Amino acid sequence: MRLATIRTGGAERLALVDPDGAALTLPAPGRPGPSDLPDLPDLLRRGPEAWTELAERSPSGPRLPFSDVELLAPLPRPANNLFALGLNYTDHGQEAYRAAGREYRRPRHPVVFTKDRRSVAAPVGPLGIDFSLSKEIDWEVELAVVIGRPAWRVDEARALDHVFGYCVANDITARDLQTRHKQYYLSKSLPGSCPLGPWITTADEVPDPHDLAITLSVNGVARQVSRTDQMVFSIPETIAAISRIVPLEPGDVILTGTPAGTGFAADPPGYLAPGDVVECSIEGLGTLSNRITALD
Repeated sequence: MRLATIRTGGAERLALVDPDGAALTLPAPGRPGPSDLPDLPDLLRRGPEAWTELAERSPSGPRLPFSDVELLAPLPRPANNLFALGLNYTDHGQEAYRAAGREYRRPRHPVVFTKDRRSVAAPVGPLGIDFSLSKEIDWEVELAVVIGRPAWRVDEARALDHVFGYCVANDITARDLQTRHKQYYLSKSLPGSCPLGPWITTADEVPDPHDLAITLSVNGVARQVSRTDQMVFSIPETIAAISRIVPLEPGDVILTGTPAGTGFAADPPGYLAPGDVVECSIEGLGTLSNRITALD
C-alpha cells in the first residue's frame, strides 16, 4: 500500500495511492466505532490488524484525482521529534570533513540527533523559509523510515519487523546556524525545514530499502545522485542503536542520512534562494517538489 494524507472539503483524510499513481482512493466506510480509521497516526497505533482491514476495504472506496485535493505530509504532526543520522553516507562525510579542512574519519557509531516535529512540511507546493534567520539554507535528500511496531532494545536481525514503511524527506539545514550553535538541532528545525512524503510506501512493497536510487535537483540541475546501499550504518543497525536507549513508538520517523552533493560542500558553496525549485526522489517511493519562498 501507499498511504497519503490529503485535505479535501476542509478536512484531513487518509487516502491510498492507486497502483498507477494517477489517483487516490478513499477507504470505504468500515464498521462503526473502533474500525473507523480517520488518519494515519491512528492507523499506526491500532496495529497490523487495522492495516489488514484497511487493505481489504479500500478498493471499494471513492476515487479522487490529485488535482482535486491538497497533498499533505503523510504524518503532518508527528507525536515526537524526528530522529536523524549525520554523516551516514561515506561520500557526504568526506565532503563535510574536506569543507572543514579536516581528515575524514568514519563514524564508529551512528551519529543521531533530532529534528523538531513541527518542521514537517508538505511534499509539494510552496515552502516558506524565514531567510532573516539564515542566509545558508541547504538541501539534503534522505530516505525516511516510519516505525509501525513498538521497538525497545530490538536486535538487528529483527529490526526491520518494526518498520511500517518508507518515504522521502528533505532535511533542509541552516548551515550558518549549525556553525554558530555547534550542534544540529536548531539548524535543522526551522519551520518548514522537513518536506516529507509524498506518501508512505509500506515495507512489504520495498524488497530492499538499501538498494534504491536517491537523487536531488535544484532548478532541474542534479545535485545529489547516489544509492541507499552507500549508507555507513544500515537501517537495522540504526534501529537497534536507537532502541537500545530510546523506545521507538509507532509513527516515529528516522531520517537515514544524505549522500554527497550538499550546497555547503560545493566549490564555491551554494544555497537555496526564493524561487528555487527543489525535487527529491527515491526509486519506487515518489518525488518531493517544493518551490522555495521567503516568509514575510
